[in-house]
Amino acid sequence: MFFNSPEFLIFCFLVYGLYLALPFRLQNYMLLLASYIFYGWWDIRFLFLVALSTTIDFWVGLMIENGHLRLRQWLIPAIFLTVSAVVFLGLNPASLLQSKETLTLGEIVRVPQVWWSSAGVVVFLLFVSVVFWLLAGLASPRRRLGCLMVSLVTQLGLLGVFKYFNFFVDSLTAMLASIGVDVSTLHLNIILPVGISFYTFQSLSYTIDIYRGQFKPTDRFLDFALFVAYFPQLQAGPIERGRHLIPQLSTRRRINLAQTSRGLYLIILGFFKKVAIADGVSPIVDQIFSSTGRITWIDVIAGTVLFAVQIYCDFSGYTDIARGISKLFGIDLIVNFNLPYFATNPQEFWRRWHISLSTWLRDYLYMPLGGNRGGLLFICRNLMITMLLGGLWHGAAWNFVLWGFYQGSALCIYRIWREFFPKVAEPAEQQSAIMRGARHLAASILFLVVTGYGWLLFRAHSFGQIAHFSSLLFTDFGDLNYGGGAPRLSALLGIILLIVMELLQYWKADSHYDQRFPTPVRGLLVAMMLLITMMGTSNEPAQFIYFQF
Repeated sequence: MFFNSPEFLIFCFLVYGLYLALPFRLQNYMLLLASYIFYGWWDIRFLFLVALSTTIDFWVGLMIENGHLRLRQWLIPAIFLTVSAVVFLGLNPASLLQSKETLTLGEIVRVPQVWWSSAGVVVFLLFVSVVFWLLAGLASPRRRLGCLMVSLVTQLGLLGVFKYFNFFVDSLTAMLASIGVDVSTLHLNIILPVGISFYTFQSLSYTIDIYRGQFKPTDRFLDFALFVAYFPQLQAGPIERGRHLIPQLSTRRRINLAQTSRGLYLIILGFFKKVAIADGVSPIVDQIFSSTGRITWIDVIAGTVLFAVQIYCDFSGYTDIARGISKLFGIDLIVNFNLPYFATNPQEFWRRWHISLSTWLRDYLYMPLGGNRGGLLFICRNLMITMLLGGLWHGAAWNFVLWGFYQGSALCIYRIWREFFPKVAEPAEQQSAIMRGARHLAASILFLVVTGYGWLLFRAHSFGQIAHFSSLLFTDFGDLNYGGGAPRLSALLGIILLIVMELLQYWKADSHYDQRFPTPVRGLLVAMMLLITMMGTSNEPAQFIYFQF
């Protein structure tokens, strides 16, 4: 179920209507059910992974804090996981949609899967009980560390198997095949669950924060389950922290006119970015990056620039919609983008782009590695490790690893530049405003070029294509024989309007500046976005790019 689909609009109207009609506690239960329906729309079996992640980290959080589990804290998650195994692994809801007058029980219920999944969960619960019993007998520091390791091994193990197993096996297979060894049978047809990287990192942040003493665990299992599976941001973020979202889920929300208005505006803005702009340039990007014919310098430039537009509008559009829907529920999600293409250096870019991921990597990877403590080489090592793993987080492909290496190199070079040439790296206060502005503009343009080449690495489908496109950029300079088509009218108009809006926000240093216009101007702005979005409905709908991560 995509945000830009009729099914989702109907789903949202039904969920919001029920939300307004229900009391607080029932609102949470309904949102949890809606979140599971939303995620299970792709493949109901993947819901068991969500339930498993939820159950383990709920127990781990309480074990880290208290050293034991009360009966209710153990029993409710155990029942939830058992029922999840039977329902999500044993039932076949697709059979109910078949055009048959009668259905047999065997078509609706996968009997062997029910037995195997039930037996598997019982064995798993017994194993976890023994593990927690052993951990409870340890001294507090060792118990807390042991419980955290249970969370890390479980969550990263699931992520590794479902996202990276075939990647590493295929790489090993190709390497061994080059010396005549055939191990192709190691490949498994593992389907990548949608959004697994997002909810895994979100759940991990909860247990790590409890281990660090930065947050107290909740003892309400269904509130925690809603935190993990909350549907507006489940599949592509932003990656929330427990200490920010769980208190909002555990207390009564207040909905007012200003918040509702802001939520509706964010939803309109998100659809404007996605439907009008991102989907409007998507066919040109796909045409250039999938072309088997002659590609020229201007084709590479156009494809890279349009992909930079596409990925920003696609991803930030998703975030805007997610934040807008949440505001209608009285829930605030964190800001995930803040004018990233106005950055003047790589450090600033990562403070503006995918903020929830960059801060997650900073807090839970870069700082534990040593952060900025130590010498320059030590800091560069930490930056490189962080960005390599950040690149791999984006996808199980070598071009993402290369992209992470590129981003890490940019951060290291900038760090070295600041270390050895601080007066050049930072404009002096005594410089005139015009000179500082000119330096800032030049730095923004230069870094935009650096960012653009990074997007080429990100979008390319092979090392061969990266080498070919890079060669064209540096050896075929000036070939203006453009073979791609023109973006859709909705995209052209949308890009112009979005540039004007973001220029004003950047100039005023206020990301909400567009909401401070006089009422008639705000109304005109919304009307323009709606009109351009309606024009964009003729574009071929495309899946959100970050769903694959």
